[in-house]
Amino acid sequence: MKYFLAIVGGGPAGYTAAEIASKAGKDVVLFEQNALGGTCLNVGCIPTKSLLYGAKQYYNASHAQKYGVTAENVAFDFAAMQKRKTIVVRKLVAGIKQRLNNEHCTVVSGQAKVLDNIRQFWRIECNGVEYEAEHLMICTGSTNFVPPISGIKDNPAVWDSTDALAATELPQSMVIVGGGVIGMEFATLYHELGVPVTVIEAMPTILPNLDQEVVQVLLDKYKKAGINILTQTKVESIDGNTVHYSSLSSEEGRGEVSAERILVSVGRRANLQGLEALEGLELNRGAIVIDEFCQTNLPKVYACGDVTGKIMLAHVASRQAEVAVEHMLHDQMVNVQMVNYNAIPSVVYTNPEIASVGLTEVQAESMGISVEVRKLPMTFSGRFMAENEGETGLCKMIVDSRTGTIVGVHCIGNPCSEFIAAASCAVRNGYTLSDFQQVVFPHPTVSEILHELL
Repeated sequence: MKYFLAIVGGGPAGYTAAEIASKAGKDVVLFEQNALGGTCLNVGCIPTKSLLYGAKQYYNASHAQKYGVTAENVAFDFAAMQKRKTIVVRKLVAGIKQRLNNEHCTVVSGQAKVLDNIRQFWRIECNGVEYEAEHLMICTGSTNFVPPISGIKDNPAVWDSTDALAATELPQSMVIVGGGVIGMEFATLYHELGVPVTVIEAMPTILPNLDQEVVQVLLDKYKKAGINILTQTKVESIDGNTVHYSSLSSEEGRGEVSAERILVSVGRRANLQGLEALEGLELNRGAIVIDEFCQTNLPKVYACGDVTGKIMLAHVASRQAEVAVEHMLHDQMVNVQMVNYNAIPSVVYTNPEIASVGLTEVQAESMGISVEVRKLPMTFSGRFMAENEGETGLCKMIVDSRTGTIVGVHCIGNPCSEFIAAASCAVRNGYTLSDFQQVVFPHPTVSEILHELL
């Protein structure tokens, strides 16, 4: 059977594309070698947030006296947290299967391999069976990057994020190599469950791609809470359970720290497995190059998600898939919208959360934008004050002073993840301060902090 579209990879990009194309009446075949949902659903976003929520519940119960509530003998069951995490993932995977359950969508479980292009049809082999499709979409995702550090390979003390999520028992102590999003979320999880944590980051700060004034609020809180955070520090080697490091500031020299487990989380790399036959496929720094409609340089070959090396977030992958399929269906669709990478919201699920969209102050200034910075503590929101005892938080709005256009918003404070989409709409649509002032925010909500900034 010949298909309109063959998709390699069943993560957020793959299953979104399959759902849209099949609902449009096009025959689709989707290949997934592991479980539908990809990294995000199975060993990433969803399982980490499930565990983080359990840890937050324990943390809140332990600190309930701030709200006039006495909770005695507060305890947690890590095995029960893991069991709940597994149930959540299974339900969501089942939901994806149901969404793809239609006459035009075929899901094949197994590792797909692209063979060649014959008579303008791409041939793909999986489990000894060949399939042909007019269009090919690569959604093979990414894998954990293993840095070239002596002592990592075959070391039972070393985990990656997948190992950490599969663990049935908490470690007695933890060193986390990498202070990015993944590293800081795991640092939050372990710290709130009482595990001593050390974070080692080579950059001058944790979360280096975010607004640093916002990050400093988190850094101050975490250091005060007892998380040992070493920045400008390079891991030289790992010897069993001991990490040997050197300071890049040249003042503190060398040192070492030991822990039961060492979690290495220094980023992810595009997964190009099974694509070896795509000769001439343009790559940049190990990721597939795409145009504004997610097309590669090869005819009728698209790529979406982490494999493109753009912004490795599930919602970016889904949006890319929407754009790509709309472009394939151009004879049935009008006004195909491109992905606006300048208005992608992102969240770091620490406690408190960090949420941001658009340009930081530094980025805007580097682009020659005349910047006006508006900022307030989150305590200017009555709802925030009512629900975040002892927290101050911060919300910043970056404005082009020449036009009054909002180009970025950056917040720290719970639950900023739930209203950053409003700021994303403002940045996406080029709202001026005057435009955004016309938006009515419900009272009392934490989202009102955005209106206070106007």
